[in-house]
This record gives sequence, structure tokens and C-alpha cells, in this order.
Amino acid sequence: MARRKNRTTRICGYDADTISIRGKDLVNDLIGKMGFTEMILFQLTGRKPSAAQVRILDAVLVTIMEHGLVPSAAVSRLTLYGAPESFQGAVAAGLLGVGDRFAGTASACAALLEELAAVPPSRRAAKAEALVAQHRERKRPIPGFGHPVHRKVDPRVSRLLGIARKAGTRGRYLHALKALETAVDNAYDGKLVTNVSAAIGAALGEAGVPSKAARGIILTARCAGLAGHVYEEMQNGVAPAMWDDIQKGIRYVP
Repeated sequence: MARRKNRTTRICGYDADTISIRGKDLVNDLIGKMGFTEMILFQLTGRKPSAAQVRILDAVLVTIMEHGLVPSAAVSRLTLYGAPESFQGAVAAGLLGVGDRFAGTASACAALLEELAAVPPSRRAAKAEALVAQHRERKRPIPGFGHPVHRKVDPRVSRLLGIARKAGTRGRYLHALKALETAVDNAYDGKLVTNVSAAIGAALGEAGVPSKAARGIILTARCAGLAGHVYEEMQNGVAPAMWDDIQKGIRYVP
């Protein structure tokens, strides 16, 4: 009979009198002493983050929080229209629609940058060229490059990367992104703009967020944005007009 593995968590535990998170007492050590962005990193990694990490992650959360009336926000509003009693259901419905098309491919780009950052600086250019070549051979888009609206420059990129540079981190992911940008420019004759997903991938790397956790950070920010859309829908609903347009604009063909 196979032995049962020891099942544990290092994140949180509690009893009748205390709640402990990553070895810290919630009431005495964390509430009022640690900000939300700082707490995200602490809960994720188990280590107290530096001021630079907090500043970078805070900038990422602001950058990715709001995207306007994209499908995820529209779904949240329409769900509230159908179930006005379910605020959480409306937000959850929108989160289920946060995907690569409108929420960006930051996690996929973060994985590429993580791979590039792991090799010595002298080999990054060659490694970046090889990664771009692999994507082209497989006819897969390069995550973090190209944008349907910001075709020449994504205005969010320079701002976010500038904050990451000024934060004073090691810069490995920023260097990795530069190598990837050069490889993409050479392969596509400069036709693909670096988009905010690439900047987010690099910034999260500098903040110490593993690429596998990047989507969780994006969802955290989008959750806040969707909450705003749901609340606005309660005050000034546009879902009835959306539903009306659907009924008038989509014709049944037997």
C-alpha cells in the first residue's frame, strides 16, 4: 500500500484565537502594517518584498486593471443584467473571459523572458533569435509583440519599463526583453510593436514574480477593474442597450 504523502500548506493557518500567514500574525504583524501590493508579493513568495518590488508590481496592477468595454467587462455587465442579485457572479463571469486576446499575453511573454534571463548575457541575443525562429517555424505569434490599435508605439510600454529601470532592480529581465525586441525587429523588419504584455512580463520578472504566477497577478488587477464596471452598471446600466443590439442585430436563419 502506497504511503500517504505529508499534505501541508505554507500559506495560512488558523485557530480560535489567531490567523497566521506565512509565519506572521495577521492581526499584529500585517493589518495596518503591510499594504495590499506588498501583501500580494509576501503571500505569493513568503518573503517580505523590497520597496522596488512593491513599486514595480503596483505599477503593473494599475497598468493592466482597466481595458474599457472589452468582452470580459461586457460579460460582467450582461451577467448582472440577468442576475442583478449576484455581484460576485458578474465579476466571476468576466474573469472567466480574461484571455490572451484582450488581457494580453503577459504570462506567455514572461515565460520567454524567464528563459532568456536564465542564460548568461553573452548568449541572450543568440537565444532570443532561436526562440523567435521557433515561433515562426511553428507559425505561432510572438507573445508581447504586435497590437491591433497601437501599431507604431504602445504608450504604456515606456512608462512601465521606465518605472522598472528606476526601481533599481538587477535588470536581467529588462535586458532579456531588449534582446527579444532586437530579435523580433530583425525577423519582422521592425513591423511588430512591443506591446504592454511584453513590458508587464519584464516588469513582473524584475519584481520577482515567477512566470507561472503572472496570470494570477493579471486576474487580480482585472478583478478590481470588473468590480468597477459592475458597480457602474448598477448606477448607469448599458447592458440593456447591449442586449437590445444583440436582439436586433443577430438574425435567426433556419
